[in-house]
Amino acid sequence: MNIVITGSLGHISQPLTKQLLQQDHSVTVISSNTDRQAAIEALSAKAAIGSVDNADFLANAFAGADLVYCMIPPAYFTDPSIEPIAFYRSTASAYAQAIRQAEVKRAIHLSSFGADLDNGTGLILGSHHAETILNDLSDVAITHIRPTSFYYNLFGFIDQIKHTGRMAANYGADDVIPMVSPSDIARDIAEEIALPAQHRKVRYVSSDEPTGNEVAACLGAAIGQADLQWELISGEEMLGGLLATGIPLHLATGMVELYGAIHSGRLQADYLRNKPALRSVKVKDFANDFALAYGQS
Repeated sequence: MNIVITGSLGHISQPLTKQLLQQDHSVTVISSNTDRQAAIEALSAKAAIGSVDNADFLANAFAGADLVYCMIPPAYFTDPSIEPIAFYRSTASAYAQAIRQAEVKRAIHLSSFGADLDNGTGLILGSHHAETILNDLSDVAITHIRPTSFYYNLFGFIDQIKHTGRMAANYGADDVIPMVSPSDIARDIAEEIALPAQHRKVRYVSSDEPTGNEVAACLGAAIGQADLQWELISGEEMLGGLLATGIPLHLATGMVELYGAIHSGRLQADYLRNKPALRSVKVKDFANDFALAYGQS
């Protein structure tokens, strides 16, 4: 198959690209960074350098593709001037326009658990809008991949642990938090590509289901802090803490709402109704990566 991958050589796209090349697919990788071109080509993939918010560029890159993998980069974390939900909508619209122009008949979209909900999910609301926009492509088979919370989001606790000796958020503690490794997401996407196309499909992917306290125990053991605890705090305290670190109000508000939806169980309700088999990378495996990052920070 002729497959186009977005997401450059990121956490999911790089292992996915390698898997697809090993399966003898022809792969084009889209990146906005010209410095990535050599690394992409070193994998024996083709490089297409440009922005995913440019529909004409995307249409040219998608031309002749049997399948496109579409992900929306979290650019709003590196550029605080970007409004997250509007960015999701505009990028999904560019993907939809490009898919129409290039007459692509199959797409896989990286969405999120909680994308079934149309309110109260903070930043994840963008995934709901993106799914809605792409679903308007009536003659295109679309699979929405809905991963759970990424392990690497836990890196955000490193400074807090170093300065306070604890993990604290408005979710966690006794809450069960479905979590996932990017490598397991890549594996699921590769598996999905090998399956017959369906007009509309939602596929959840998760690796482990620890409580916040179990996460803290694993990470604490890995960094030599056996007494590390995950403390549940209020949304107001969470918001104040995020603002104190310099996170803009609109992002901090979205994060607090998202975490609150995890704490209430609302975000993962549809995931639990359609629960997949858990994949291979467990929180104890991720703890090794966390310890390495902790030591280097």
